[in-house]
Formats: sequence, C-alpha cells, structure tokens
Amino acid sequence: MRPSLPTFALLLSAGTAAVAAPAEITPSIDTMKEVVKEISSDPYEGRAPGTVGEEKTLAYLVQRFEALGLKPGNKGSWFQDVPLVELAAKNVSPLRFTGGKAPLSLDYGSQMVVATYRTTQPHIELKDSPVVFVGYGINAPEKKWNDYGGVNVRGKTVIILVNDPDYQTPTLRGPFGGRAMTYYGRWTYKFEEAARQGAAAAIIVHDTMPAAYGWNVVQSSWTGAQHVADSANGNADQSAAIGWMQKDKAAALMASAGLNLDALSAAAKKRGFKAVPLKGIKASLSFDNIIRKHSSKNVVALLPGKTRPNEYVLYAAHWDHLGRCEAAPDGDDICNGAIDNATGTAALIALAEANVKAGPTDRSQVFLAVTAEESGLLGSAYYGNHPVFPLGQTVGGVNMDALSMAGLARNVVVIGKGKSQLDAYLDRALAAQKRVASLEPTPEKGFYYRSDHFSFAKHGVPMLYFEGGQDLVKGGTAAGAAAAKDYEEHRYHGPKDEYDPKWDWSGVKADLKLYYDVGRALANTTDWPNWVPGDEFRSIRDRSRAEK
Repeated sequence: MRPSLPTFALLLSAGTAAVAAPAEITPSIDTMKEVVKEISSDPYEGRAPGTVGEEKTLAYLVQRFEALGLKPGNKGSWFQDVPLVELAAKNVSPLRFTGGKAPLSLDYGSQMVVATYRTTQPHIELKDSPVVFVGYGINAPEKKWNDYGGVNVRGKTVIILVNDPDYQTPTLRGPFGGRAMTYYGRWTYKFEEAARQGAAAAIIVHDTMPAAYGWNVVQSSWTGAQHVADSANGNADQSAAIGWMQKDKAAALMASAGLNLDALSAAAKKRGFKAVPLKGIKASLSFDNIIRKHSSKNVVALLPGKTRPNEYVLYAAHWDHLGRCEAAPDGDDICNGAIDNATGTAALIALAEANVKAGPTDRSQVFLAVTAEESGLLGSAYYGNHPVFPLGQTVGGVNMDALSMAGLARNVVVIGKGKSQLDAYLDRALAAQKRVASLEPTPEKGFYYRSDHFSFAKHGVPMLYFEGGQDLVKGGTAAGAAAAKDYEEHRYHGPKDEYDPKWDWSGVKADLKLYYDVGRALANTTDWPNWVPGDEFRSIRDRSRAEK
C-alpha cells in the first residue's frame, strides 16, 4: 500500500509572507467512487442538460453539498440559471455536391454531420450554394493572415481545414504557436469566423491527427441534440448550417472540381494563401430544426472564509455529458461520461468534504459545477459573463476535467504551463510528492481551449488545469501513452465511458491531493496570483483588480 502523501510547508516567493501548511487532510477516494458510480449510472441517462439526467444530477449534488454544511452560493439558491436552447436536427437529407466531374452525396452520420446555431428557424435549407475552399478559415490581422482575403463568401458554403497552419511544426515556434494549437485552430472559432464572413454553411474537414479525435467522436457528439446559448436575435447572424465531413469525401469533392486536397492543404499552410472557389460546384442540404428553449443550471456551493470572506477561490468542474448518443454495436446508446466528467464532479464533492473537515480558510471557497461544457463551455461562459461572485475579487482556482485512471504517474501535464503564477503553487505541492509538472505532450490538440478554465481566463481569472501524467510508475511513458490512446479511441465521448470497479485510483488520489493543497494555499495567502507579463490575459486581470 502506498503511504499517505506528506503535508508541506508552503513558502511564497521572496518578498511575500509565509503561509501555514495545509491541514493533515487527504480527500476521500471512497467519496469519489460513490459519486462517480452514482452519476454515471444508466438512470442518469448521460447527464444531458434539459433532461431527467440533469434533474437527477442537480438533486444529487445539492444533497451532497447540503449534507456537508456548505451554503447555497447564489443569494440563497444552490443554482444559477443558464438559458439554453436545445436544437435537434431531424429528417436530414444527404449533403449533395453537384456541377463537378462527378456528383457527390454524403450520408448523415457516417460521412457528414450537420447542425445549426439558429434558434428560431424550424427548417434549414441550403440549395445550390456555391462552394469555396478557405484553407484553415482564419482571419488574424495581428498575424497578417486572412484566408478570406479577396473572396466574397456571403451566401456560400465554405470548406475548412481543422486545426491551424503550423500544427505539424515540431517546435513551438510558428505564426500560430508552432505545434501548439491556438484558438484559431478550434472548431468553435472556425464557425464563428465563417458566420462573420456571411457564409451560409461551414463544413470542417475531419482529420484524426490534427482534430485530436476520430470520426466516432464527431459522430457521437454531433448527431444528438445540441445546446446553444440563447440570444435576442435567435442567432440569426450565424451560418444556417455548420458541420463536419470525412476527409476522403473532401478529397473526392476537390477531385470533382479538378483540384487536389493535399496540394490545397499544403498551400493553405503558407501566408498569402488565397481561397479557392470550386468552379461550378453547388451544395444542397436540408433538415428540420427541432427547437426547445429551457434553462439549465450551474450549481454554486459556498464555504465562507473566516477573515476575508469577500475574496474567493474557485473549484470548477462540469457535471454534464452527452446524454443519449450514437449506439455502440451492442445497442448501448447512453454516453455515461464516467471519466468525462463524473470524475471531476466527484472531485468537487471530495474537495468540499476535505475542506469542511479541515475548517474554513481565510478566503471563501466556491465549489462550482457548471453545465453544458460539452456544448461549447456554455455554463462556465455564462458564469463568466454573469458572475455570482465578482471576478475582481476571485483570486483564481482550479478546473477538473476527466481525471485519469491510468495509475500513479511521476508527473502531471499542465495545460497552459507557463501562463500564470499559479504554476508556482502547483510546483510546491508537487515537490511534496516528489513529482514534477510537464508540458503538454500533444499541444496540437488545443486542450487549453477545450475546458471550462478558458471561460474564466477570458475574464482574467487565473485557473490551474492539469491532467494525469503519462510517465506512469508502472510502465513509464509507453504505458501512459497507450492508456491515453485506448481511452480516446474506445471510450471518449462514447457509450463505453462507464464506471469500472477495476479502475486504478492511485493517480487520482495523488492528483486530488494536489488540487486540495493548491486550493488551501490560495485560500489562505494574501497574494493575488496573476498571469505572467506578456500573456494575453494579463491586461484583463490588471483592469479587473484595478476596478476592485
């Protein structure tokens, strides 16, 4: 049996006061097991917002927080309403391309997926829309890069490559961060920019390596009901249709226009690339848009601080998952989301329990379970735009998403390592465990923009987000990489992400202690960690602190 993790005396950087060592408390893995097993069970139906799964999840979380003696955090309520619109594409026609050397028809699900952000349009129809290949679909004036330069795509269908132009660069140097994905590489940005350019439809070409997931993930994530943020104009300024297509079908489409996808992709990597109209080719598509407006909920639990209760440390995790999705071969169509993110949600409860046992800290601690992360970070984005606790008084915190069951690792992988002064807090906690922080092994996957910490970072609040390391005590980096690959290919965003009594919790136990120690340190210090000089979020933080 592995010995319990030692406590540590935390000494802040030169010129600041020493902080008392955290209490001798280890968050309970038994509590985590209980929570994960419960909320990832079939009766919760995959925890999709707006379903019975949400009702069960919210009731369970409140029950657990209330039993710990926490306070409802939103003016006497446990909840923050998040207005959403559920959209479901029905009666989807094939996506047809005509006018080229050979007509092309793509079937929904297996060859393409499609949806819309428009929340007041019950029928979507695209008829004979001219098609334009726009490379990576990026308009970045500060980088002197515009894939839309010199072409009018209003009312047209744009075909877009996934990721950004230098994702294959072996280093982190390049106009778009080298190998590390920038926000310009995220699919959310590509649809946003296509809409700004007036495109009627935007279709991303799926490619497993630069996308960081297989077609199975696209299919399971995009063929069920989608959730979008509600808006006054019903998102009428968005493209009528958005979606993905298989790479081999994109290659066939280019060939039908007398072009070569590989040659176009190579050209798109270079500054000065010009969009290429597919002469004579038109796109057609139709589907019904089933619309249901509803309000989902963030859960807000508070452990008041004892001396500075108006300063807040934030623990965040998303409670939602995909609900019912594309069925596995055995007929199982519930995406249970045990790893993603019943583990993070369970960590919230285990950390709250440990902090209650240790006693209140000087600052208040907020335990925030957010909704609709899987739909584009909608719950955390809503909190960022409508904070329950002022962001200028929010010190920082941690985000927990999909804790690893691969076993104890010698390291953790910090998403966005080097961006904020929170790294120092983690380094001190790691030193007590004789472990280290590592850079992302796959920065091209853009994980910094794929979880809820990003919603807070955009408002200047430093949030620490790390994942279980791949240098496993048993098996080293080869075993760690194999475990990550196995999860991504066989369980991630699929029906087989289920609770397994044979999981190895040793890595989660160590990582959970890191979250606890970092959170306690933040909640007891008088420091206000910032982003490092030159980081894109530094000026936002400086303004919010100055306003306070």
